[in-house]
Amino acid sequence: MSKLAQSTSKYNIVAKFRSKGVIEKPDVIGAVFGQTEGLLGSDMDLRELQRTGRIGRIEVNLNTKNGNSSGTIVIPSSLDASETALIAATLETIERVGPCDAKINIEKVEDIRAVKRKYVVDRAKEILKNVFEESLPETQEISEEIKEAVRSSEATTYKGLPCGPNIMSFDSIIVCEGRADVIKLLKNGIKNVIAIEGSSVPQAVVELSKEKTTTVFLDGDRGGDLILKEMIQKGADLDFVVRAPRGKEVEDLTKKEIYKSLRDRISADQEKVEINNKSLPDQKKVEKPQKEVLKEKETREEGKEFKKILSDLTGTRAAYFFDKDMKIIGKIPVKEMFSALKEMKDVHALVFDGSVDQKLINFTTDKKIRYLVGMKINGRINVPKSLRVLIQKDLN
Repeated sequence: MSKLAQSTSKYNIVAKFRSKGVIEKPDVIGAVFGQTEGLLGSDMDLRELQRTGRIGRIEVNLNTKNGNSSGTIVIPSSLDASETALIAATLETIERVGPCDAKINIEKVEDIRAVKRKYVVDRAKEILKNVFEESLPETQEISEEIKEAVRSSEATTYKGLPCGPNIMSFDSIIVCEGRADVIKLLKNGIKNVIAIEGSSVPQAVVELSKEKTTTVFLDGDRGGDLILKEMIQKGADLDFVVRAPRGKEVEDLTKKEIYKSLRDRISADQEKVEINNKSLPDQKKVEKPQKEVLKEKETREEGKEFKKILSDLTGTRAAYFFDKDMKIIGKIPVKEMFSALKEMKDVHALVFDGSVDQKLINFTTDKKIRYLVGMKINGRINVPKSLRVLIQKDLN
């Protein structure tokens, strides 16, 4: 008997049946062939249609429960729609299956081509989506990729050391460990960078540090610690120290991590103090009380003056700027303090109703402010020698 290939089928006749008694699959198939025979003439007889390949293999799914049987019948058809509908209708004339009364109902006549069309359309959508996602990057991504390539190509050398373009034209420089670090910083828009390139600090870097404001950007490992010690021992004039997060190297940092590390820089003087404390055997690092620091750094008169000003500011959320003669040159809300600092010059002291943190310390250090007076300290801070930080409890 010929079988209808699945690829040539146009329709699937799907029927449900239920019998009053237990039956088996051969009983169902026998009923389909036997009880439809002769209904539509010899040309539309199921056996003849199956022999000529216009009807495919009949599939029966059967379940038996509580002494009754039920299931589905699937008949593939390559006939046209009207002929397929006739065959489907003949199935509903079947009244018995095997020894049991039965009822068969056509659930649907499924157009296989429609199913294939749906699959083709859905698959085409998926393919098109992948094409756009993988092959058509956003304009911003393309622009950034081009910028990174251009920045990377700007790498040059100074006395044999990898660096950014025109390193001598900058007033400040960033010293990192290797060429890969230089490339990484260039890609992220930082051009005033030069590398040590090796385990030993070159004399060229030491000399540059004496001419320019120098920040050293180190890996967050023991190697970075050793390079810093060597730079100090060789007399490099360092202004700031930046470290990658512990366990990470500069070349592996994201753009966000790079700029966050640079914002959190600490003064070289403070770093030297920490290094010296670490090198003292069996001696704990003890920070002096703020009152003791005040006595060493400020005269009693200055302390009284700052105490009075801070007392007047309590609860106002305001900031006062003073010149060298301690005359007020500006009064603004604390929330506008940073923007005002960018515009103001010759600020000698900043007294404000708020908390002192590392970001503000870095900012005031860059502006060469001598005194920073606030209500309290927020988080861990590192204070350079050029700045005096006082809080309310120091002045009481």
